[in-house]
Amino acid sequence: MRPTGIWFESYAAEARVLETLRARLWLLALLAALVLLPAVAGPWLLGEFTNLFITLVAVYGLYVTVGMAGQINIAQSAFVGVGAFTAAKLSGMGVPIWATIPAGALAAGCISIVFALPAWRVKGFYLALTTLAAQVMFPIVILALPMSWLGGLVGMPVMPPTLFGLNLGTPTGLYFLGLFVAALATWTAFNLPRSRIGRAFRAVHDNDSAASVMGIQVTRIKIEAFFAGALYAGVAGAVLAYFLQFVTVSSFTLFTSVWYLGMLIVGGLHSPVGPILGVVFVTLLQEGLHKFANAMLQADGGLGGGTVFALSSVVLALCILIALIFEPRGLAHLWHTGMKAFRLWPFPRN
Repeated sequence: MRPTGIWFESYAAEARVLETLRARLWLLALLAALVLLPAVAGPWLLGEFTNLFITLVAVYGLYVTVGMAGQINIAQSAFVGVGAFTAAKLSGMGVPIWATIPAGALAAGCISIVFALPAWRVKGFYLALTTLAAQVMFPIVILALPMSWLGGLVGMPVMPPTLFGLNLGTPTGLYFLGLFVAALATWTAFNLPRSRIGRAFRAVHDNDSAASVMGIQVTRIKIEAFFAGALYAGVAGAVLAYFLQFVTVSSFTLFTSVWYLGMLIVGGLHSPVGPILGVVFVTLLQEGLHKFANAMLQADGGLGGGTVFALSSVVLALCILIALIFEPRGLAHLWHTGMKAFRLWPFPRN
């Protein structure tokens, strides 16, 4: 529902993501604030924002695969790890950053095809088990390879990134790298549903049998959905490798994949706003619990703080469960409802 006074003279204008001038001005203000943040923020805050940007890109990949195409994927962390190890290996060979990030995305996408092939015959719970196999196999393969290849159990160092002579290995440089990648991922995620392949993803999600009757090649679309989601994961993994400066298999676990999926579910599966809200909500919750645990450690000499750290994951899981019970459509539904009410105020909605 739109307020009186907003009309469009063409389909292209009506299909815009940002329909009004006010919305575009708000977006410009947000981008300006993010660009100017390093001028007033310290290294710790810049690091937190950089990690948030990287996580957002990975969750966008799940939005494409799970939210748009309806293909369950609980191996996103493994695909992130493929991108990270690819970038680490290539950076050690002297490959520049503008080539390592696309290479990491392409490597993750190609490997995802292997585990997307069973989507031709299985779906739902059985497809989830197939992707779980990818997550389980990832550390096994890394550790089984010769140590000279990917570092084995020790891991691999990552060379500091440089771009056109500029050092991006500083907190400010990594922040702007993460901001650029997250902005590009956001732009693609918001425009993908309006594209031809995005509509095909939606059709397969709603009913793959009906989509097949309509002429959509369901098997190809399912594989492309996994490939597209893994591209996001590979980009996130490559940037994460530069951010961590050292990659090991312990950084890409099943627990991380579950949290990626939890962020998407809390934010909202069916809207590109969902990954943003879910990542911000869960990240703030995690940081709040860690701050509380640190305060407990300082207050009682570690007697209660360690327990808080141990129970932090349980508390996070309970918060996600509560969010799902009271708003199963995610925070994105609350966001859209609130924005509609704001645009129609002070007139009644009914």
